[in-house]
Amino acid sequence: MAGMFKVCVVGPSTLVGETLLEILEARAFPIGELQVVDQTDKAGESVVYRSEEYTVQDIAEFDFSACQLVFFCVDRALAEEYVPLAAEAGAVVIDDSDVFRHDPDVPLVVPEVNEMALAGYAARRIIANPNSCVIIMALALKPINDAAGLSRVNAVTIQSVSGAGRAAVQELAQQSIGLFNHKPMENEVFPKQIAFNLLPQIGGLDDAGVSGEEGKIMAELKRVLQNHHMGVNVTAVRAPLFYGHSIALHIETERKLSQAAARHALEDAPGIVLYEAEEIGGYPTPVVEAAANDPVFIGRVREDISHPRGLDFWAVADNMRKGGALNMVQIAEILVEKYLG
Repeated sequence: MAGMFKVCVVGPSTLVGETLLEILEARAFPIGELQVVDQTDKAGESVVYRSEEYTVQDIAEFDFSACQLVFFCVDRALAEEYVPLAAEAGAVVIDDSDVFRHDPDVPLVVPEVNEMALAGYAARRIIANPNSCVIIMALALKPINDAAGLSRVNAVTIQSVSGAGRAAVQELAQQSIGLFNHKPMENEVFPKQIAFNLLPQIGGLDDAGVSGEEGKIMAELKRVLQNHHMGVNVTAVRAPLFYGHSIALHIETERKLSQAAARHALEDAPGIVLYEAEEIGGYPTPVVEAAANDPVFIGRVREDISHPRGLDFWAVADNMRKGGALNMVQIAEILVEKYLG
């Protein structure tokens, strides 16, 4: 990486923002000047980066022309209003919200999968970070897509509460404590009790009964894999886990791919750790393996006995790291290496 960059993080105290700052520091990202920005009610708070305190500035008064690279780690409403302003001011923006993921002029990028899409960043000066499950699925599915083509993907995503933000994490913690103390449940973030429960709907439903989260995953996955003819079906489930998303994948390939060939393709793929053990416990889990770690972990790879070209496997990853902040930092690293340096 050549040179140092003027960097801004919008939403530094969100779960993704906190993780982003940790990863920027751990990977020694070339920051020459750092500014942290958030909505008005958070202005004046402080965050720590490399043992130095930074005061959060009010986004309504912030001048984005002072920045070269801006990470947006905030909700849809704030991103929708301020991402275009930051880009128009001359910064390059990496946005974690879903606002621009379907804009054909905005690259939607998982670096290990479609790095070449970054070449189009200059059209809007905005790069969209995909949905966390799409990032995980894209890494897991690209080797299979390259080896044998994908005709259909059927997935059940089991998503931790951190994907819904800090208030969701706090609600799960409070409900869990309350259950052990025989206190009544209070729901604010989720429509039903999340502690020791599963919620098989994330977001509102469309006329076909598809939830908002399911619709995002289906559309984004096709775009990232650049496979628009494959069928995609998703059931998105919220689970009582703090961090770590899990995905049960049932796929159909265009050409027959054996279990051995599938495992070979996966073990050679970047960003993936493949579990090969067949004994009990020889598989990755969201809490033990994925949480606080960077890779996508894959196990239970097998041929689907119900379909001649079917494969089944299990994938887990930390949704705040590779499913969020790490993917953003990897995008930024490529930008400064190949385009901005």
